[in-house]
Amino acid sequence: MKNPVAFITGIAGFAGSYLAEELLNHNYHVTGALYPGEPTTNINGIKKELTLSKLDILKPDKCNSVISKINPDYIFHLAAMASVGKSFALERMTYRVNVEGTLNILQAAINLKKQPKVLFVSSSDTYGIIKLKTVTEDYPLNPISPYGISKATAERLCLFYFRQYGLPVIISRSFNHCGPRQTESFVVPDFAKQVAEIELGIKNPVISVGDLSTKRDLSDVRDIVRGYRLMAEKGKPGQVYQFCSGKAATISSVLETLIGFSSKKIKVKTDKARFRKNDIPVLRGSNKKAVQELGFKSRYRLKESLWDTYNYWLNKLSSQK
Repeated sequence: MKNPVAFITGIAGFAGSYLAEELLNHNYHVTGALYPGEPTTNINGIKKELTLSKLDILKPDKCNSVISKINPDYIFHLAAMASVGKSFALERMTYRVNVEGTLNILQAAINLKKQPKVLFVSSSDTYGIIKLKTVTEDYPLNPISPYGISKATAERLCLFYFRQYGLPVIISRSFNHCGPRQTESFVVPDFAKQVAEIELGIKNPVISVGDLSTKRDLSDVRDIVRGYRLMAEKGKPGQVYQFCSGKAATISSVLETLIGFSSKKIKVKTDKARFRKNDIPVLRGSNKKAVQELGFKSRYRLKESLWDTYNYWLNKLSSQK
């Protein structure tokens, strides 16, 4: 029996690179899309094992030609404008990439003779302000950022293609995840990088922070991508699965843990410019459905993920000195 062929959009990104490793470790033939000129740093270690294509997902004809040539069994659609904060400044581009780009992938998928299973990676940001202690997949979507709106709209598109054309689409609603390789526009790598800079003497022992009172359900990216693989193998088309830890940590506790890794005495300074408009106070999800139907479980403890992220920045900054 031949190895299943997986096609990953956003393969060189943070989660995409870990997903490629996860699938290679489970005997998939892994192919993926690189945005023209996109750096391949995250996948350099596995590049020889991958089949890569240049693709701008905003070009429908190119999506058709690349996907029809590969003829995958699975499409993992991760390519997106992924920053909530930046989506306010880049609103139109966020809608284009996250909605129109998804439409182009779905249309390319239905043009194939044998329709592939399509895994769309959405986000807990589609929920907006959550009134419950813990949210499940059937909680109503009420996004409050351009990023959340774009992901909620793309989800609706996916479900339309499932109902209208029978395309086997499955949606993952991922909660916050962290780990090595994540860019510093996200809170964990931002703090981890600042602590590493202080430890290495690159920066004065002061950390600039925004709102530390928010609570986030934080998972390790390696757990999340294993969820994506399990969703492909066992998930039911037309269904939504949440991937999360089921626990919420305050951002202040995340910062304390990271500061604790350093040998330096570090001061924390609040920077009003870092406060985000429309921030969601608490995001905590239930992973019960993914656990019961897919066999998903969290293997990494948060402290371990933070330690690995901190060490990633220490090594990266040391090599640049």
